[in-house]
Amino acid sequence: MGATPYNDGMKIVAIVGMTGSGKSEIARFFNAKGYTTVRFGEITDEAVKQQGLPLSEENERPVRERIRQEHGMAAYAKLSVPKIDDALKTRNVVVDGLYSWEEYIYLKDYYKNQFMVVAVWASPEDRYKRLVNRKYRPLTLQQAVSRDRAEIENLNKGGPICMADFTILNTGSISDLRKQVERIVARLR
Repeated sequence: MGATPYNDGMKIVAIVGMTGSGKSEIARFFNAKGYTTVRFGEITDEAVKQQGLPLSEENERPVRERIRQEHGMAAYAKLSVPKIDDALKTRNVVVDGLYSWEEYIYLKDYYKNQFMVVAVWASPEDRYKRLVNRKYRPLTLQQAVSRDRAEIENLNKGGPICMADFTILNTGSISDLRKQVERIVARLR
């Protein structure tokens, strides 16, 4: 077997959780600790922009579904591996937005023990409040509930959450969230 295209001493930490649970905030904390961020959602964002459409749940959902139809349920993992490999040449990587069981399996098979998952949990009530009030890509309550159902029923999102190496409960302050991430980062060293 040949050499890997990346530094096999580096780690890949994927963040999984329901919409509004705090995945991007956690990825920012990892980024502040020296991890390069690879955001799966950038693939959707780029495809929506190429169509000349604004970023919105109505425009993003059909694009996400089309990408998965074309590339399979592990699409976002497959399409992101070159970017992850490139980043791993020099730094650890945090993946913002692992969604499906198939993505989990694909990345686990590819990166083996270098790949770990951090699940983040927040109650639906808390998540929906955040989503309605967030400045970037807000969702209505109906959109948030619909997205939850789609992620659970169509994306097999429960598997990666259940198989997570670490779980963060995002039920307190930003400071509490940061402390939980710092404990995980310390354990990964």
